[in-house]
Amino acid sequence: MKTNGKAAANKKQKKDALLSTAFELFTLQGIQNTSIADIAERAGVAKGTFYLYFKDKYDIRNRLIARKASALFAEADAAVRREGVTGLEDQIIYIADFIIDRFTTDRVLLGFISKNLSWGIFKSQVLTYSEDEEIDMPGIIREAFAASHLRFKDPEVMLFMITELLSSTCYSAILYEEPLPIGDLKPYLYGSIRAIMRSMEVPDEA
Repeated sequence: MKTNGKAAANKKQKKDALLSTAFELFTLQGIQNTSIADIAERAGVAKGTFYLYFKDKYDIRNRLIARKASALFAEADAAVRREGVTGLEDQIIYIADFIIDRFTTDRVLLGFISKNLSWGIFKSQVLTYSEDEEIDMPGIIREAFAASHLRFKDPEVMLFMITELLSSTCYSAILYEEPLPIGDLKPYLYGSIRAIMRSMEVPDEA
């Protein structure tokens, strides 16, 4: 059992090293200019080891997005619980505000997620739980929706619209202050999120 535990820890260490190294290289020199050999060499593992964990550099990019996005959402969810925010609409606005503030102080993370996060990646990597990941993001989302009295026509479409709105708006407003600085844009952004949610609410049956 000790041997198995040591082997599992060693595998996790190598995988984490590959992920952290890939993030460093992707954000420094771009995905196109980073090779698998670059990642493996800097992570201190053989090139063949890379393929034990990932198919190619786009696979590791997708896993990085899932890991970074899930960790950020999990932090925001923990803050919601800690602050005692109630009501799904207010909870989502609080999470959006938390994420925007984090992006404002961590522009490297903002650039990486905003440039690379597509709905396909978000759905397949973030909204699909894998035992290989440390955070059950789909479970967190399901729990939040289940605890609410609100029901929506298509929650997935609603999440898609909110995610795309946040991703594109944050990037332009934080980095370029376009069309407004992010602080000035927040009221419009949060009003739009509330409007999206309310337009998709299913009325309670009498």
